[in-house]
Amino acid sequence: MKIIFFDAHAFEQEAFESANGGVHELVFLKPNLNAQTADLARGADVVSIFVNDNASADVLEKLASAGVKLLALRSAGFNHVDLKRAQELGFRVANVPAYSPYAVAEHAIALMLALNRKLIRAHNRIRDLNFSLDGLVGFDMHGKTAGVVGTGKIGAIVAHILHGFGCKLLCYDVQENTELVKSTGAKYVSLEELCRTSDIITLHTPLLPATKYIINAERIRQMKHGVMLINTSRGGLVNTLDAIEGLKNGTIGYLGIDVYEQEQGIFFHDYSDTVLQDEVIARLMTFPNVLITGHQAFLTHTALHNIAETTLYNVSCWAEGKETENELAAKK
Repeated sequence: MKIIFFDAHAFEQEAFESANGGVHELVFLKPNLNAQTADLARGADVVSIFVNDNASADVLEKLASAGVKLLALRSAGFNHVDLKRAQELGFRVANVPAYSPYAVAEHAIALMLALNRKLIRAHNRIRDLNFSLDGLVGFDMHGKTAGVVGTGKIGAIVAHILHGFGCKLLCYDVQENTELVKSTGAKYVSLEELCRTSDIITLHTPLLPATKYIINAERIRQMKHGVMLINTSRGGLVNTLDAIEGLKNGTIGYLGIDVYEQEQGIFFHDYSDTVLQDEVIARLMTFPNVLITGHQAFLTHTALHNIAETTLYNVSCWAEGKETENELAAKK
């Protein structure tokens, strides 16, 4: 089958070519999928998209008119796909539900440690031959209360790592993970109590209508002064303007994000020779207690291999007339 990959990057191409073994025809395109680029899919059986591609209703209609039948996501999240319209148009849609939860979980912990121990500032000082320790004081994570919002695969791994640090665990989810409670002593509480009592809050929930701006001005007012907030899940979970106010008044003492609600068109691109047009993220970058990475939490060799294997497995199932367990239904 001919697969056209939108928003394709050099770091993933080798993994896909290796996993494919010449079975399918792979075409890698740099542009994101949107209403203007959808016609590039003409002649393809399958379109594969990444997290910042646009698979809204009008784009799907253009893909359908181009003859595309299958939509293969290279991600777990599917909030960028209009599943209802996809079903109406007869598309089959599948995602990669678990490429490497350890990759994302470990990156969340890395953000915590880097912020806490001010590693970026320390590194920059050493490069300037400044070996002073003033302003680099951190805190022991042992004994702190960590709030984990979302305890699926990634959130549960984060909770286990934090348990290893000796943190007291508070969790919030619509469904309790009983095994996590047994193995770590985690306690499930309301989101309000989690915000009110946690020293560290880390987000690991999908972006759904119910979770849009789950961290907003009201929630931030409930938080401890100087709280650490980490988001490696979806940018839309946090109202960025409210977070900036929280940073300005000191409620948020540390902010680490690998995702940003307006990241489309920014992340995965090189703007080092241009002027950044997004004033909100530019404002975030002025705070010394903010650490931003460009949606790289997933980026490990293991994850890339698993994404390639699962994406091509989904395509092969369709090619052979089989269903894949990774297929998404519109009701989701």
